[in-house]
Amino acid sequence: MSLGYLWADKGWHYKRSLASRVTLLTTMAVGLAVAFVSLGGYLTVRMQMQASLDQSLLKRSHAVSNNLEAFLRRGPDEQEFPGWLLQASDLQFFLVTAEGRVFTTPGGERLGFGRDEFGVAEHDQRESVRTIVHDGERYRAAAVPTDRPGFAVVLVESLESQDNVLQRLGLVTLLLGGAGVIAAGLAGWAVARNGLRPVRKLTVDVERIARTEDLRPIEVEGSDEIARLATAFNHMLAALSTSRDRQRQLVADAGHELRTPLTSLRTNLELLIQSDAAGGLAPEQRAELLDDVSAQMAELTTLIGDLMELAREEPVDHVVAPVDLAEVVERAVARVRRRAPSLEFVVDTDPWWVTGEGDALEKAVLNLLDNAAKWSPEGGTVTVTLSGGQLTVDDEGPGIADRDLPQVFDRFYRSPESRTMPGSGLGLSIVRQVAERHAGRVDAGRNADGGARLLLRLPGRVAPD
Repeated sequence: MSLGYLWADKGWHYKRSLASRVTLLTTMAVGLAVAFVSLGGYLTVRMQMQASLDQSLLKRSHAVSNNLEAFLRRGPDEQEFPGWLLQASDLQFFLVTAEGRVFTTPGGERLGFGRDEFGVAEHDQRESVRTIVHDGERYRAAAVPTDRPGFAVVLVESLESQDNVLQRLGLVTLLLGGAGVIAAGLAGWAVARNGLRPVRKLTVDVERIARTEDLRPIEVEGSDEIARLATAFNHMLAALSTSRDRQRQLVADAGHELRTPLTSLRTNLELLIQSDAAGGLAPEQRAELLDDVSAQMAELTTLIGDLMELAREEPVDHVVAPVDLAEVVERAVARVRRRAPSLEFVVDTDPWWVTGEGDALEKAVLNLLDNAAKWSPEGGTVTVTLSGGQLTVDDEGPGIADRDLPQVFDRFYRSPESRTMPGSGLGLSIVRQVAERHAGRVDAGRNADGGARLLLRLPGRVAPD
């Protein structure tokens, strides 16, 4: 099975630990680098040695050729080779002719020359250098032409010493390369172990948080990528802790708010049962009691609906489209007019289109208008203005006290003055949630007449796309 196949097998690769993968990658990278450097060094030395040998052979061959003129005039068969040729014990001397005859010094071996050397004797080529194998041994042969046509001088040197040097060099290179790979593996393991220590610590902390649900921040060390990851995880823990606290507060507040209408409803039903067992109530009292029960059920229904709306972090149907906010305001005003016929609504709207959820926006506007209607006196006026993406709702009520302004949009918050009035304390919280979901904001204050002023700002445009 090839290494490439194993590397491509993600199941095998990713079952290994991160430290082992770093060690493996480091070892492979260094091993390849050492292999390439060693091979390059070996080939460079080999080529340099061969080039030096070829240059030396050619130089000496030309020197021999220049000193053979007198010998060649008499002919190689008429006289022994000059004595000075026998002094070069590291070389073998040959004289070849264009006809294929080969002359050598006494005791010289007959090597297998070929077309290259005879071609030089024929003056078909200027010179020749090649490797010849004879009886299992390698020789380097250099052939150069003589001044006399038809002859070529060939000097041959054994490559045994060069091969021994290259063999030792290859062995040393292999040993050093193996030692380098082993050292790289150890270094990679040490780097992985020390470098991944913050990762292991972060993993232990995260596992502890998952096991104990302790959302305290993780200790951040340094300013590297792991520190940034730990910081980001701390931000996530803070958001999760805040969300969990809000959920607990929502459950606690919801239980408190549901307890009141449920207690009143149960009391009225028990009273109705006891009175029926004792002979019954007067028709007027019975009708009054049933009206009270109906009102409590309506309040309970409204509270449950508001809780469900507020508990949703995202819209259920995800219907996002261009919405004519002026039309939404007109529809909401029409609905509130039917609920509060004694109030006068002054409406002034300019075109403004918002990309968002039409139902959620109408619910937010309706809650603003219901709040104004609840606090307005009989025969009062509610002024509704939409201009430049800002919806302003002014009423003629007592206004919002300074101490209540920072909390008026909190869930279940009800001022002391509003505790005797109907409502769940969730309407304005829903307005803020819808505003934030549409990248807007909502604010509260007082108008010039002393009443409450609620402002809803939503990003959009004057005309649809």
